[in-house]
Amino acid sequence: MKKVLLLFILIPFLFSFAPQKKTRVIFFGDSITELGVKRDRYVGYILKMDSMLKAEKKDNLFELIGSGISGNKVYDLYLRMEEDVLAKNPDVVFIYVGVNDVWHKTLLGTGTDADKFEKFYQTMINKLVAKKIKVVLVTPAVVGEKWNGSNALDADLDKYSNIIRDLSKKNKLPIVDLRKDIMEKLKVVNPDNKEKEVLTYDKVHMNDKGNQFLADEMMKALKSLK
Repeated sequence: MKKVLLLFILIPFLFSFAPQKKTRVIFFGDSITELGVKRDRYVGYILKMDSMLKAEKKDNLFELIGSGISGNKVYDLYLRMEEDVLAKNPDVVFIYVGVNDVWHKTLLGTGTDADKFEKFYQTMINKLVAKKIKVVLVTPAVVGEKWNGSNALDADLDKYSNIIRDLSKKNKLPIVDLRKDIMEKLKVVNPDNKEKEVLTYDKVHMNDKGNQFLADEMMKALKSLK
């Protein structure tokens, strides 16, 4: 009897020291996310998020994984989704795509039409939600840092960002609206209306300040998830 009582006393004590399962978060995207886990020219946004969590002593709560491939468009994400996302059993997935779907139309002639972009994006959402995975949508940021609407692809980026905003509302999913937030920030930090070298080094890919901006915005969304 004493042994049984001792066991009941010890069980809660032992569970209190059991390691807590981390929330596995995958950032699914293109070269911006591929660079997000690198420490080359600049420290990527996912690495910055890791450092932020460590500073707050919350790195035991989250496991951050980058799954970005340079040049990827929405259909590339769809095609590698099973192996690169679902097979890893994530709890949360940030879908961060759209720049190449717009940019490559002009750059290479291989972009994605708006209707196809929406259909592929919705199909990815469906697959994730069916697996009870929390999904966060992310709008594409910039191709050019001029904040007055004079970048060549501003209209298309706004159009595709609107598609993602509509998908967020339709599916009742949280969104990191980088397109809106970065343009507002550029009005403040880019008084000379420069095309690059404010938050990006080449009009698209983030420098150190840009990566910190991404990290801050993504972190807000991550912490707000229930």
